[in-house]
Amino acid sequence: MKKNKTVEYGKYGLMFLIPFFLVFLIFQLYPLIYTFYNSFIYSAKNGRYVTTSVGLGNFTNYVFAKTGSEFWQALAITVVLWLVNFVPQILLALVLAAWFTDIKVKIKGQGVFKVIMYMPNIITAATIAVLFYGMFEVQGPITSLFRSWGWCDEGGILNHGWASLIIIAFIQFWMWYGNTMIVLCAGILGINPSLYEAASVDGATSKQQFFKITLPLLKPILQYTLVTSAIGGLQMYDIPQLFNEGNPVVRVGGSDVNSTTTVVMLIKKYVSAGPTQDYGKAAAYSVMLFAFTLIISLLFYKLTSEKTEKQGK
Repeated sequence: MKKNKTVEYGKYGLMFLIPFFLVFLIFQLYPLIYTFYNSFIYSAKNGRYVTTSVGLGNFTNYVFAKTGSEFWQALAITVVLWLVNFVPQILLALVLAAWFTDIKVKIKGQGVFKVIMYMPNIITAATIAVLFYGMFEVQGPITSLFRSWGWCDEGGILNHGWASLIIIAFIQFWMWYGNTMIVLCAGILGINPSLYEAASVDGATSKQQFFKITLPLLKPILQYTLVTSAIGGLQMYDIPQLFNEGNPVVRVGGSDVNSTTTVVMLIKKYVSAGPTQDYGKAAAYSVMLFAFTLIISLLFYKLTSEKTEKQGK
């Protein structure tokens, strides 16, 4: 009697995972380990590199120096940029997601509205940065309009550091709120409709359903949104760099700081060839950014995780 051959499909799944692990090992894990190595080994002296071990020298000299560090100033700018764009982004995305998925409202042409709101995310960051810079430069149309109203001086809007910061935060908000809304809509549509039907029968309003049903069951999606947004926000580079290269200078804590210079822009400054090139300093800043991002991500994960009650034996 012949035995029926069974096909094991699990091995095919593992084969499809191999390319991902190869790419991860070569382009992510190896650079991460090599960055840690550089932070403890490389040191720039008189424009030449010393490859003897410097230990924690790059951290004590550049990150935790008593006179203050440009890293912490850039980190503060990065966090402010992220918060100013993410807080209104998640609030607006939640409102729109609840609105589009509300059974009672039934908005006509939802697909068209969703496409229009998602469209800024499709446009490249370089295009948007150049477009906004053209509108807000010294002779730009918006700057000229504000100047005619007496809202800015001859130096223009971009001559004021906090104005540049707010404009860049708005660009990030405008680009990503549509994407966040789509993700939240998908999460809400995954909630069992019978819960809303039962709540409606019991006389619950849309507001009560949102706070008592939608938000609690949407925690995993909010967790994903918070963590990915924090990682992307702390690694912000393209729009601030292309918009005005970190300028102008503002006074923060008694010292001059480039108002839109993010941590990644600072790292790029010391990696690029030139008189400021310093791999050890760039590596130390990268390690600190990695540590800060990890702490923030774990904090968000902890705050949005479901609390499980421990059962007694």
